[in-house]
Amino acid sequence: MTTLLSVSLSAGAAMSANEAQARRIFDKTYSMVFGPQGCSLRYSVNIVGLYKTAGTIWYKGKKQKFVESRYASWSDGRDFYRVDTKKRTVEIHNPNSPKKDKYASKFAFHADNYRYRVKPHKHYYEITLDAKEGVSGYIKHVKAFIDSRTYAPMSLKIKVAFFWTTVKISHFQSGGISDAIFNFPRQQFAGYEFVDKRPD
Repeated sequence: MTTLLSVSLSAGAAMSANEAQARRIFDKTYSMVFGPQGCSLRYSVNIVGLYKTAGTIWYKGKKQKFVESRYASWSDGRDFYRVDTKKRTVEIHNPNSPKKDKYASKFAFHADNYRYRVKPHKHYYEITLDAKEGVSGYIKHVKAFIDSRTYAPMSLKIKVAFFWTTVKISHFQSGGISDAIFNFPRQQFAGYEFVDKRPD
């Protein structure tokens, strides 16, 4: 979820008025989510009916936390803790390690790799992103639905390889995120097995 969603325009790139408007709207929302002020939101993910999950996630700079029914993670920018409540384990990773999340590489996103279109509706914008030709990566198409009054994200449809993933977003808050949220509450997991996977 941390990479679902480099936000600068390519110098000299020719854009239609529609594409320029779409990119401005997308960049504003992207900044509200991933900017230094931080954000929190609730999400519900559905991968073509094969996999469903829901939870809450917080971002602030390089810091991150999410909580679902089985899994949770905390990253204070120095260490990444991944909790599996079913296995009663806590893995500790370097926050920049790709091994901390086996799905992260599939959802890697770089805003300049796409062409943008916007379709205004009464209460929201529908932003369509299509991967530029020759761009590598799993995400080929995105539809982002953005509140036209607040610019808050409402939902995403993401095509990864051959599968469509739907992400519904609610309770979005940009700013007012305390750094303390990202500190791992070790005392809550007394009795869990701790597995340190950071390099020596």
